[in-house]
Amino acid sequence: MRRILESPPSSEKEEGSFRFRFPVFRREYSSYTEEKTPFPLSENQNLFALLWDLQDPSQLLAATLPRSTPFLYRGEVTPFTRTQPHSHGYMELFYVASGESRQTISGTELTVRQGEFCLMNRNCLHQEIYGDSPCSVLFLGIRDSLFQGSIKPCLSPEKTAGFLEDAEEDAQAGQPYLLFRPRGNTQEETERTLSFLLQELQHPDADSPLICRGLLLRLFRRLNTDYDCSFSRESRQEMSGLLFRQLTEFMKSNLRDMSSRLLSETFHFQEDYFNRLIKKHAGMTYTDYLQSLRLEKAEFLLHTTDHRIDRIAWEVGYHNKGYFYKLFTERHRLTPAQFRKQFRH
Repeated sequence: MRRILESPPSSEKEEGSFRFRFPVFRREYSSYTEEKTPFPLSENQNLFALLWDLQDPSQLLAATLPRSTPFLYRGEVTPFTRTQPHSHGYMELFYVASGESRQTISGTELTVRQGEFCLMNRNCLHQEIYGDSPCSVLFLGIRDSLFQGSIKPCLSPEKTAGFLEDAEEDAQAGQPYLLFRPRGNTQEETERTLSFLLQELQHPDADSPLICRGLLLRLFRRLNTDYDCSFSRESRQEMSGLLFRQLTEFMKSNLRDMSSRLLSETFHFQEDYFNRLIKKHAGMTYTDYLQSLRLEKAEFLLHTTDHRIDRIAWEVGYHNKGYFYKLFTERHRLTPAQFRKQFRH
């Protein structure tokens, strides 16, 4: 990353299009006035990189990619001051290559250390805090269409539930950020992928959009498998509740064919995880909870339709009519036929 910042030829400027597109560098900015920034590239471009290098606590080097003309911003900063509070309608992933980066995200101050990633949701208000020690940070702006179409499917729902909610109307509708911490020695391989990505952005050609998409997929798959994802305790509770509701709705919509294997294949987590999730929120095992949902649906069909009882048993997932009768009678002290007759009179 530093090689790109230092590679000649480059024009050093303090005014111009760089400051126009990235207003956090303007001298006249206010650290209290909120600003929403658009995606800074044309409609056919889905990814850009912003590189920061704070070699000296009072001097910031920065560059953006892609650019038709090499460009380097060099400016004076004051340690512990903050950038313009801003939000934007695209996803932002930033990586700390060295040192640490401090951010205020939706009112919460967060420190991201060397080797860690932070993925910020669209429309969440945030601002950078300049530190008093050297650091290098890479920011990637990802247009929402690219993220939703290619990146989101490779992230586990258990990590992203609540984060990827639509925040178009309400910036607080979803979890504002996800913090990814490496489990082991992954920095070398991760930075190799980032280096290839920056090279494509620095020297783009007709194939670069597809290559960049592939490199982003590789990066996010690594985040999904080799990094631990964390967020606040309150957000974890909210996300757990949201995931439980999503799980319940899926089970209700697929009672006829429901199995623990289908859940694992759909939500991409181990069976013991959703067993713990259901136990936490419903106080039941997975088997008991599924049985409860099936019998509730059977009660509804008995009350609202004239379907034969064996058809109702099949529709809610019981292929053995005798077993369905046994469970239903134990629950209500009535047979399905008696239940229907009683509640229709």
